[in-house]
Amino acid sequence: MRRFAWVQRIGFRTRVALVAAAAVGIAIALASTVAYLIVRHELYAQADSQLRRLAAAGELTNIQSLGPLPGVKFGATITYQVITADGRVLAGNTDPPIPVTPADQAVASRSQDQALYTIGRPHSEQHARVLTVPVARPPGLAVQLVRSLSDVDHTLRQLGLLLFLVAACGIGLALVLGYVVSRTGLRPVKRLTAAAEQVAATQQLDQRIEVVGDDELARLASSFNAMLAALAESRHQQAQLVADAGHELRTPLTSLRTNIEVLMKVRDLPAPERDSLLDDVQAQLEELTTLVGDLVELAREDELEVEPQELHFDVIVERAIDRARRRAPSVTFAAQLQPGLVRGQPALLERAILNVLDNAAKWSPPGSHVDIGLTRNGAGWELAVKDQGPGIAPDDLPHVFDRFYRAPSARALPGSGLGLAIVRQVVEAHGGTVQASSPPGGGTLIEVDLPALGGVQGPEGQQHGGPGEKEGPELVPYPLAD
Repeated sequence: MRRFAWVQRIGFRTRVALVAAAAVGIAIALASTVAYLIVRHELYAQADSQLRRLAAAGELTNIQSLGPLPGVKFGATITYQVITADGRVLAGNTDPPIPVTPADQAVASRSQDQALYTIGRPHSEQHARVLTVPVARPPGLAVQLVRSLSDVDHTLRQLGLLLFLVAACGIGLALVLGYVVSRTGLRPVKRLTAAAEQVAATQQLDQRIEVVGDDELARLASSFNAMLAALAESRHQQAQLVADAGHELRTPLTSLRTNIEVLMKVRDLPAPERDSLLDDVQAQLEELTTLVGDLVELAREDELEVEPQELHFDVIVERAIDRARRRAPSVTFAAQLQPGLVRGQPALLERAILNVLDNAAKWSPPGSHVDIGLTRNGAGWELAVKDQGPGIAPDDLPHVFDRFYRAPSARALPGSGLGLAIVRQVVEAHGGTVQASSPPGGGTLIEVDLPALGGVQGPEGQQHGGPGEKEGPELVPYPLAD
């Protein structure tokens, strides 16, 4: 690879121009070579045709004397010599005489009809085409007709020079045009490079590139603009998360600091007041622990990159219900679950479902019940969780899954405002959707939709599913125990 390192040091536009010139040069070279060979073949064919027409003249079939052949017009480029079957030259006007080959002797002895070949090297005095034909009378003789190729060599030399000049001009023109075209065509790339350098230098993600046309470069510019917009949105969300987290952490930390300062300064607090302060400190610590845990859960993306598994969705829901019952013993959880298969990560799905159940239990009055249903809905599975709480105000419905959003009625209750945000993040990472609504009968209904895996199979191995569904694979159910 080092031997081609110099190529990387050449500018991209120069490389494009060189490649264009090389392509044109190769094309011209091939075309010139083909043209040269065609012309050469035609000139040689004309010389051979001239020799054959002369050989067909009657005067060459009957030699009466060994002097000049009467009535034969050889022309300035054609000479002849008469040879015997044993290779001797009897007469002719070639100067110097050309060598007699075995093929010529075979023609003289009538064992071969004719011989046609080239002698000498191109551009030399002896470069010629030779046609040997037998003589009718007397027998045992043959005539060698020698056609000089000096005029052919001159024509081919001129043609070669002309083709070389055309090729050189074509390559030069291709080099210039290639550079101009590359400079014009790569102008959007130059703007893209300048914008990227500007973003890297200033860290400002509001830079945009003007998109012109709909070709590949326009698509590249559009993709770059989309990437900058996504980065800007990600930075905004990150800054918003940090700001919201700082705001949410300030309250429990301030309360903790105040209570701890009171406990440290006032040594002789009455036992009831001290116990009240300690209970408040413990509650604030639990709230702080929950908030930090939710923040870590919301910010972690490595778990979302783990290879998903084929899971029994109903078993994961049962596990989440079991944990929710232990957290809220005053609320009854009534579940009707249809066995179904999904692809996902069990720990994340269980956390998301548990957050939904915890939210329903928090808003449900003691002695009430939470209805949970898991059913097949088209190409997916729908988990519906309905509580008997006061419901969600219409103005709050669009924001219940936002980070740190807490409705005015929920600000007096414990919580971080991140539980449902975690639900949306996990569900969307699994290709599903989640929505909240206030049904006419009161309470809150949260619906989670996840893509299904064809057929389904329950934990005990029984088959379920509607008509046309494929049977699901045999899976080890997700464990119910903690």
